[in-house]
Parts: sequence; C-alpha cells; structure tokens
Amino acid sequence: MLHGNSIRILTGNSHPELANAVAERLNVPLTPCVVKKFSNGEINVKIAESIREEDVFIIQSGCSDVNDNLMELLILISACKGASARRITAVIPCFPYARMDKKDKSRAPITAKLVANMLAVAGCDHVITMDLHASQIQGFFDFPVDNLYCEPLMISYIKRNIPGWQNGIIVSPDAGGAKRVTAIADKLGVDFALIHRQRASKSADAPEKVEVLVGNVRDKIAILVDDMIDTGRTLEIAAKSLKDHGATHVYALISHGLLSELKLSMIEELPIEQLVVTNTIPQKGHAEACSKLVTIDVGPTIAESIRRTHNGESISLLFGDWAEGVGF
Repeated sequence: MLHGNSIRILTGNSHPELANAVAERLNVPLTPCVVKKFSNGEINVKIAESIREEDVFIIQSGCSDVNDNLMELLILISACKGASARRITAVIPCFPYARMDKKDKSRAPITAKLVANMLAVAGCDHVITMDLHASQIQGFFDFPVDNLYCEPLMISYIKRNIPGWQNGIIVSPDAGGAKRVTAIADKLGVDFALIHRQRASKSADAPEKVEVLVGNVRDKIAILVDDMIDTGRTLEIAAKSLKDHGATHVYALISHGLLSELKLSMIEELPIEQLVVTNTIPQKGHAEACSKLVTIDVGPTIAESIRRTHNGESISLLFGDWAEGVGF
C-alpha cells in the first residue's frame, strides 16, 4: 500500500482519459474515488483510500460543463483537506473563466480572480495549469502557480508535420497574441505577422470591423497560433484573410480547443490544411467528426511537471530556453 508522502492522483469527471494517461506514465495508480450527482444536482464525493500525509494531485480541466467541473474540483480539494493530505495540487490543464481576467467595461466581474479565491478557500496549496489566457492570472493567487507552455510542443509539431515550414510565417489572429507568435517565430527562425481588427471608420458608432494584416504572407505557408478556439469566428476571419493575401497554405495551431459553439462541418469548409489542438480538453468526439482536426498529447508534459513538483525539482528546465524567454 502507498503511504508516507507518495504521489496520489485523483480526478473528477472532466477528463478521465488524460488523468489515466498521466497516471500510467508516472506508474502511479489513480486513487479510487466516486464523483457523482444526487437527483437534485448536488455533487457527492467519496475517496476510497487514505490520503493522510500524501502529496495529492487532482487533475480536472475546465471544459464542457465548466461549472460542474469547477464544483467537482473544489469539493475534491475540500475532501482531501479534510482527509489530512500533506499538500494538495490542482492540475487544471484548461483554467476556467480565464477569459474574464480584467475589468474591460463598467460593472464587469473579474471572474478568474473569484476562481482563484475559491481554490484557496477550498484548501488548495498549488496550481499547475497550461497556457493561461493571460499571464497576470498567476498574480491572483497567494500560493505557487506553475503555468506550463504548449509552444514547445507546437514547435516540434511544425518541424515534424508541416512540409516546407522553413518557408513559413507565424501569424497571430489578433494583437493580443503578438508576444506568443514572435517567440515561436524566433525559435524557428522565420518571420511573423499579425491580424489587427479595427473599425472601418473613426466614428465610434461604426460597428463594422476590417482586418488589417501586418506582415507579408504572399507565397508563404501561414501558421496561425492562438491560445483558445471556441466559436471559430476568429479562425474563420483569419484564414480567409491570409488566403486573400496570397498565403499558399494555412495551418492553425491552438492550445485549448473548446469548440463548444463551433460546428465542426465549418472547419472542413475553411481554407486551412489542419486545425491542431492539444488534449487539455477532451477531443475524441471532435476528432471523429472532423478530418482536419489533429490532437497533440500534453500528458507527458503534465506527468513530468507532477514528478518534478513532488521531488522538488525545477519545472522551468522542462522548457529550456523557452522558459527563459518568457520569464518562467
């Protein structure tokens, strides 16, 4: 029987496939627990084994039924705290409410900060997440947060699977992703571009937007890079704009494939060769419905970060020069 500050891995119902893959890679069995709902919707958690004085990692992603998954995570953390776990780490591959990271208009909530407070109150000691929508979310916490990066996996995918990538150009679909694409472009030794959306006229009443492409993509392979896709509208606009400006091929590499409001048939019709996402969100059903969808496995990265955290080793070494470049 495991005992005495060993790794214990628990999971809710958000992404059991990823949790199983991580546990298998670490050669650590998943700690059996039951997470189910009562008839009125309340969530019930039962942990079947002792976790007293153990190093507990709870893998739960913010996907699909995000509110249920968040409540499952909070209740699991509280249960582990009450069961005298030595340390509780929430492994959240896709952080919920990450897009609500600032007060962008009057009376708007900063919900990402609320989530951080809820995790702290539940008893969380540490968070491991991937590609936060905004890096300042790390500052919402009063305990350590490790933000892992998908970009090294993307660079590896580009080199191995995109023919002629040396004649490529890395493109951000909006100005907010400029730092991300410039870092990737520098690592690959290629150019970068970005698409800037602005009002068609200077009038504040003008609702229509126009796309301004900053950079030359003519006769090049355009590789769109972003952190999240949900409705697919941004991807649609960017892909068509790149084709109109003479790009020979268009690929899209995106960290979190939410795809909650996206008709996958639309992807088939877009002028892109592939839509590459990671499995921070379950993609099995999506991949079966769309031939252009490709999934990159983040399981090994998460497993290694768990091992390093447990052993007190540096996580930034996982990313080498990349970590130095972005201030890990």
